[in-house]
Amino acid sequence: MINLLEKSIALAERFPLPVLQFLFRFSIGYEFWNSGLGKIQSWQPTIALFTNEFRVPVLPPEVAATLAATVELTCPPLLFFGLATRLATLPMLGVVFVIQTFVYPDLWHIHLMWATILVYILTQGPGPISLDHYIAKSYQRRAHA
Repeated sequence: MINLLEKSIALAERFPLPVLQFLFRFSIGYEFWNSGLGKIQSWQPTIALFTNEFRVPVLPPEVAATLAATVELTCPPLLFFGLATRLATLPMLGVVFVIQTFVYPDLWHIHLMWATILVYILTQGPGPISLDHYIAKSYQRRAHA
């Protein structure tokens, strides 16, 4: 029984990290992308939502909605392709912080999951399945040539 458990753990440990890094980027990007699409597909209801429910202090509802939609529609494609990946996580973390602090503080478990994925990407990078990796390798080859 212990041998089977050890073999199962050894098999799981061989799962390729680059695939996980890609899946982290894709899954969090997909979540934000869908939210951004929903905002622009029904803009007037989005403004009403930011006016009545998503009350962000200091910012007028139109500005807050525009900023949120902009982050949600520009950062995910960067994550999907792994381009300027670490930089793209920063505005997304800002959105998570604002949602957690001012909009839905009771949904901390979801926001913690989003923030954890984003912080992992920020600190560990996009991985080898990314344009960032390809660009870095290209510069390294030129520097050594």
